[in-house]
Amino acid sequence: MDYEQFKATFAEDLKSNIQKIGIEADISEHHIEKLNDSYDALSVTPKGSSIGVNANLNEIFHAMERGRDYDEVLSGVTESLKSTLEHMPKLQVSDLTNYEEMKHKLAMEVVSAERNAGMLQNVPHEQMEDIAVVYRLVLDSSKEASSTVLVTNDLMEKFGITHEQLREDAAENAPLIRPAEIKGMVETLNEMQKMQGGPEMEPDPDEILFVAGVPDQNHGAAVIAYPNFFEEAAEKLGGDYFIIPSSIHEVLLVKDTGEMNARDLATMIKEINATEVAPEDVLTDHAYHYDSKEHIFESADKFEERQAEMEAVGLEEDRGSLIDQLNAKKEEAAKEAPEKAAKDAVRKSRGGEAL
Repeated sequence: MDYEQFKATFAEDLKSNIQKIGIEADISEHHIEKLNDSYDALSVTPKGSSIGVNANLNEIFHAMERGRDYDEVLSGVTESLKSTLEHMPKLQVSDLTNYEEMKHKLAMEVVSAERNAGMLQNVPHEQMEDIAVVYRLVLDSSKEASSTVLVTNDLMEKFGITHEQLREDAAENAPLIRPAEIKGMVETLNEMQKMQGGPEMEPDPDEILFVAGVPDQNHGAAVIAYPNFFEEAAEKLGGDYFIIPSSIHEVLLVKDTGEMNARDLATMIKEINATEVAPEDVLTDHAYHYDSKEHIFESADKFEERQAEMEAVGLEEDRGSLIDQLNAKKEEAAKEAPEKAAKDAVRKSRGGEAL
């Protein structure tokens, strides 16, 4: 079965399954353009609702190409849709445009500015180096499902607010509904071991690697856009650190011990993104740095360039200081020369020498 045949067959079978479990819904096919991803989807919208759920047809077809059984995949998608629809908030379009209600659901996400350049033209956002900060309404944050709506320029206009107000309200609300968490790598691994019933590691007082994200581990890399996040992380890590974009869901913070450089970090990140991270979850291929003394967030490349410039200025200042000291000694020696000559003459005359 080729992809086109699969789409038609799967749509009919899914519709039949949805009806069998007692859900009345309209099913339609769409191509979804979203931040960091695009795909063919079957949209399942319950009768009387303005909000539906999308099933990713590309991902489902790839699962079958990797050997998954068709009936097994169909059953899994049906159960997933059932669970999501049952826990989905009952909202209409009119509810989504009531800003006084919706602003308490505002959160932040970060994505690659380069990979999403086209869509960002229609989305209010901020720039942090090559990272774009966008805004979402978190309609439901239960463990069973996550329903969110991206704030577009059109939606912002319907809200009747400015970009500045959106940014300020999101900065205030996001840390409340998705608080930032910074944990040492040992603590993170121990939590995983505890869930799996494995042995825990001993705490490391000299730990240099930390994980930053949010409790539900969904789009947690956005914590880097939270007010005061960098300062709080600097306090926890004890100074400067590098920021490694593990994915759109979390970032790694690594103490700057002076042993790492931008080139090696970028090589490592590219390799991990190419082999370990799903394409739709990739943030960027670059490392970043936070200078806790100057309060500067920048790419690791810019940090190294700035450090080199500061060192060059320091050397020039040291050289200038040395030259000033030498000139001062010369001037002092020049002033002392006549006095020394007079003293020598007096000393010689007292010794019976002719003047």
